[in-house]
Amino acid sequence: MDTSSETPGPDFDHFLAIPWCADYLRKPDVKAWTPSRSRVPNTEGEHVVWSKTLNDPEAFSGFLAFCTEPGRPNDLLDHVNVFLSVGNGLQGHPGFLHGGIVAAILDEVSGLLPTINRSRKALPNVSYMTGHLNVVFKRPVRTPETLLATATVSKVQGRRLHVKGTVQDQKGLVLAEADVLFIALKHLL
Repeated sequence: MDTSSETPGPDFDHFLAIPWCADYLRKPDVKAWTPSRSRVPNTEGEHVVWSKTLNDPEAFSGFLAFCTEPGRPNDLLDHVNVFLSVGNGLQGHPGFLHGGIVAAILDEVSGLLPTINRSRKALPNVSYMTGHLNVVFKRPVRTPETLLATATVSKVQGRRLHVKGTVQDQKGLVLAEADVLFIALKHLL
């Protein structure tokens, strides 16, 4: 996924209509796009859990990634943000998002970094798989809600890519965080 070839799509307008989201999106040098792997089903059946199963107004009615790209085309993009509008269809308890979905958000958003950086040629052109995902749940995540998920590269060590992820509410309160390890496979899947 090369962020320069992705387009904002309809989710951009959805989040632009939410004042606290618009504050982020209107900043200079911000590039926003709807990650196709997370919202658009493909013929090979990849990422079906996000592009089909969770791509529903009762699950996620909006999913928009944004970042400030590094100055040079092949530099590592070390931080990405995603707005998600979560519906009531993913509750564990009434009014609260299921913890497994919180973990899935952290995995998906963190997983954008190896994908983006592979297309930027900042990382090797191989597939990356989640090696571990250690989640700390700080506070319950309410539904329906618009959330900000972030992912930041903390270290690149050989075939290992270490990422720190967070899920926050509109006030910036961290609701969950994760340490994620991605392992570069020796080939593309």
